[in-house]
Amino acid sequence: MEEKKIDINSIIGFVLIFGILAYMLWQNQPSPEELAEQEKAKLEQIQAQKKAEIASETLNTTASDYGVGTGLDSLEMVQLKSKLGAFAYSAAQSASKETVVESDVFALKFNNKGGYLSEVRLKAFVDYDSLPIYMVKDNNASFNINFGTTDSRILNTKDLPFVPQVTKNGNVTVVSMKLKVSESKFLEYRYELKEGDYMIDFSVRSQGLSSIINSSQTINLDWKLKGYRHAKSISYENRYTDLHYDYEGGKADFTRSGEDAVEDVAWIGYKQHFFSSVLLTDTRFKNVKVKIEDLVKEETIDTVFTKSFAATLPLELKGGEINQSMDWYYGPSDFEVLNTYNRNLDELVPFGWGLFGWINRYIFMPLFGFLGSYMSYGIAIVVMTVLVKFLLSFVQYKQFLSQAKLKVLKPELDAIRAKHKDNKMKAQQETMALQTKAGASPMAGCLPALIQLPVFYSLFQFFPSAFNLRQEPFLWVDDLSSYDVIADLPFNIPFYGNHVSLFPILASIAIFFYMRLTTGQNMQSQPQQEGMPDMAKMMKYMMYFSPIMMLFFFNNYASGLSLYYFISNVISIGIILVIKNFILDEDKIHAQIEEKKKQPKKENRFQKKMAEMMEQAEKQKQAQQKRK
Repeated sequence: MEEKKIDINSIIGFVLIFGILAYMLWQNQPSPEELAEQEKAKLEQIQAQKKAEIASETLNTTASDYGVGTGLDSLEMVQLKSKLGAFAYSAAQSASKETVVESDVFALKFNNKGGYLSEVRLKAFVDYDSLPIYMVKDNNASFNINFGTTDSRILNTKDLPFVPQVTKNGNVTVVSMKLKVSESKFLEYRYELKEGDYMIDFSVRSQGLSSIINSSQTINLDWKLKGYRHAKSISYENRYTDLHYDYEGGKADFTRSGEDAVEDVAWIGYKQHFFSSVLLTDTRFKNVKVKIEDLVKEETIDTVFTKSFAATLPLELKGGEINQSMDWYYGPSDFEVLNTYNRNLDELVPFGWGLFGWINRYIFMPLFGFLGSYMSYGIAIVVMTVLVKFLLSFVQYKQFLSQAKLKVLKPELDAIRAKHKDNKMKAQQETMALQTKAGASPMAGCLPALIQLPVFYSLFQFFPSAFNLRQEPFLWVDDLSSYDVIADLPFNIPFYGNHVSLFPILASIAIFFYMRLTTGQNMQSQPQQEGMPDMAKMMKYMMYFSPIMMLFFFNNYASGLSLYYFISNVISIGIILVIKNFILDEDKIHAQIEEKKKQPKKENRFQKKMAEMMEQAEKQKQAQQKRK
């Protein structure tokens, strides 16, 4: 009985203790507010862990986040020293994969392995498909310095770990990437960004490496880039994508394909129609090798890249150290922007050589910029075309007047040819004498046309290079710097494309009627000469061939250029109709010619020389006939 009592008491004790504990737990359970706080703390912890994972991939731009670590054990350090020699020190530093920096114009990433720019995005621009403009992204570019060391190694900086440091002073951000041998000995890439500036100050310098870098071996800087496609028509963009360079004290040149060797280079530019990547130097590079290759094998296939660029630039040691001051330009191929740097970068804009470039730089560019500040650029093209045609209207008048004179003289010229049908030389002599006396030389009609050629060619170069036309809409056109589309074709027509553009059609129709007016007059005024090609027939062929050629050629060209030709030819038609119907009077022209015939005509040296040559040729012909 005593033992049973003890067992029952024990059980009762355990039950009482359990009840007390259960009551205490119930009393101390968290309130709903406390549960919410706990959940919030848990989420914050998860987010902190994610941030830590991201930070291990990408380095932020706060200087306090950069530190030196020694996460490598002694065995790993031995392996690194065996591979990298003195530069194993950098590998022991704490360095994540990328360093991210931004300004108001750039979003940049630096690859800490190699210390170079691995991503460059231009914030202010998008491509034809409204996607961001990347000059550098996804390993499309590389920057490397190849050098030898005194312990018989050949190293490439693109394979070596750099230690980053970012500092900011007002509107200037400095990114220092150091390849270290020790804290006081290193190779440094220094980038300096300024707000609102597409030019990045860049320098490569070494400190304390004179005993490590082998001065007897060539040190080469290699810069490569594959240009991303940014325009709707890759063939049109590729036409204006090329490699430019400034050399020999201010000369500028370019190449569209192949390799080249250049001396005394101030800058190298990889131009992608409307955007350019340029490496500039204060101390000119010697013995530079450049290369460009077309990556578009089939224009009907959607292609990511346009062309690949490469340049090899030797670096010179000074006192056993590298010290090269340079600059990077990543930005628009905009004449006004490039010209502000005063470093000959405006040569990247292909305005043409000689007189054509002069006309574009000092006449059309200022005029177009002035008009564009007051109206849309589509209207500015129309207004500028009207002004140009008005200024050249006197040239068209002279040309048409010359044709009218020849038309009036046609019966007399036909009579001369009939009179001397058996003596072609005599017929030509009398024809020239009559035309000279009447002041109706065929050359008088050619010269006005030649005067218009520089303007014609200059504008042909100007509109495709006008950055202001990029993504500017006008009427049904979305982008004046690209072709307009009124219909997509389910197939591709060689040399034409897989779409139909309206402005080239309008321009072709206008040029057909313009040529019909002008060539019709020429065909009437210039009869067929024996032994000579049938000019009338050739002009008739050209009247049909030229519009068709324009239709095919301009279907993939900038609609702004087709708009110019359409408006230009419409105005030319109007001017010709006014001159023909309201200004020129054939009866008056005939009377003026008759008056000129009566006046003694003084021949110039050229006319005298031609007459003498023809007389000599006639005498030789007569002598040959006598011998026969």
